[in-house]
Amino acid sequence: MFRNLLTADLVFRKFFRKKLLSYIVPNVFFNTCVPYFSFKNMESVYLFQGELCFARFLLPMAFFLPFIITFDILKKTAVLAGAGKTSLVLPVEINANKFLFKKAFINGGISLAFAFLVSLFVQLCIPGQYGFNGTFLSVLMGLLAGVLTIVFAFIPLKTVLSRPRPSSL
Repeated sequence: MFRNLLTADLVFRKFFRKKLLSYIVPNVFFNTCVPYFSFKNMESVYLFQGELCFARFLLPMAFFLPFIITFDILKKTAVLAGAGKTSLVLPVEINANKFLFKKAFINGGISLAFAFLVSLFVQLCIPGQYGFNGTFLSVLMGLLAGVLTIVFAFIPLKTVLSRPRPSSL
């Protein structure tokens, strides 16, 4: 599905590459730097304990990053297709903000629930008062932001393009 998506239309392929690059570079950079410079004690950072715990950075990012990327990529794809600059035929309901917010909220919610459950599982598996290295967690946060950016740039397009399209006359 993704191979057909990216090879079908040259204009859409350029648009998607440009958007993906404009999403991934700042997300990886800022989601690595902000926790790195915020942790006071780099030797001992906790997942859920303390004022500057890892969850303080992870959980908002896990919700808002997929939410914003899903909404933005679907909105800009609809504008591109509506302007007639691409040969993509999109479902009619993609132009409705209710549909866009619903898809964005679902993607953000799933990502948030998954990040919370994985963090909780790690917290329950490690010994009490065990702290992680702040540099490691900052790099992990940047890598996670990059993975979420790539995944949630493709998933909305796959779900929308796999929906039934209006028939052409």
